[in-house]
Amino acid sequence: MTCRIVFVVFNGFQQLDLAGPMAVFELTRLARPDSYSWRLAANGGGTALSSAGIAWPVQPLPRLRGDIDLVMVIGGDGVDAACRDETLIRWLQRAARAGARVASICSGSLVLAAAGLLDQRAATTHWSRSRQFSSDFPDVRLQPDRIFVREPASRSRPEVWTSAGMTAGIDLCLALVAHDCGEDLARDAARQLVVERRRPGGQSQFSPLLDLQRPEGRFGGLLDHVRKHLQLDHRVDELAARACMSPRHFARSFLAETGTTPAHAVERLRVEAARAALEGGLPSVQRIAEDCGFGSTERMRRSFQRLLGRPPAAFRKKGERDTQAA
Repeated sequence: MTCRIVFVVFNGFQQLDLAGPMAVFELTRLARPDSYSWRLAANGGGTALSSAGIAWPVQPLPRLRGDIDLVMVIGGDGVDAACRDETLIRWLQRAARAGARVASICSGSLVLAAAGLLDQRAATTHWSRSRQFSSDFPDVRLQPDRIFVREPASRSRPEVWTSAGMTAGIDLCLALVAHDCGEDLARDAARQLVVERRRPGGQSQFSPLLDLQRPEGRFGGLLDHVRKHLQLDHRVDELAARACMSPRHFARSFLAETGTTPAHAVERLRVEAARAALEGGLPSVQRIAEDCGFGSTERMRRSFQRLLGRPPAAFRKKGERDTQAA
């Protein structure tokens, strides 16, 4: 049965956010002609101007007659205005009530959140929008370290997929193809696109904590302390005391400031330090695990799999891996 998609755009949408997912579905349809169909729509129809200044012909938002299976909201610089577009917001709410699955690419998740479709649900977005997302939509369980998140349908709520950045939208769509049509078609589409299949949805975005290194950041000094003393036990109570705040206020303030939780930040810093040590050729994995605060190589392995999608051994220099294998 054909999955009928509506790609929703707006003035200022990001072309790659649209082109990557569309290419995944196009390649799948070439292999299986009845798999997907789609149309490009925006409030009012006519044309939608991308952030690159190119006008795309679009249809008006279609009437909801049960002939839409998936609504995918594209991201881009114009997302803030799209969040205030009451016609678009009401249309998305009706589409969800009509039973359509809902998805977003990159910052398009803010539009889904503005429509209330992510309340009390897990979601992700582009790392540069994490702080704004946490502040504007506190009822959403933001997972800033994920490249995509799938929330299954529940009761009267639709299935929702959200992705982090532009290329993460390709990962999300490959996962959708695997879900709808099987892993073989998803793997073939990935091969044609010359991309990895599959990057796990739990793989971390690499950029979210770059902003934490800014000296003017509210918690810059605290994170610098963590970075220099990774082997210590950096629980929330201890970090809150160092910041002279109550644990609850500290946790809320840290999330609003950085877009991630204290525990995720500490884990991220430990993984980054351990990865650098592995790539730098330090010989003892056990010593690296201890110095970086994991306590054991197994805990380090689980963190690497969760955040990077690969085990620590994958980050050894090739010659060292070959020597260990021998």
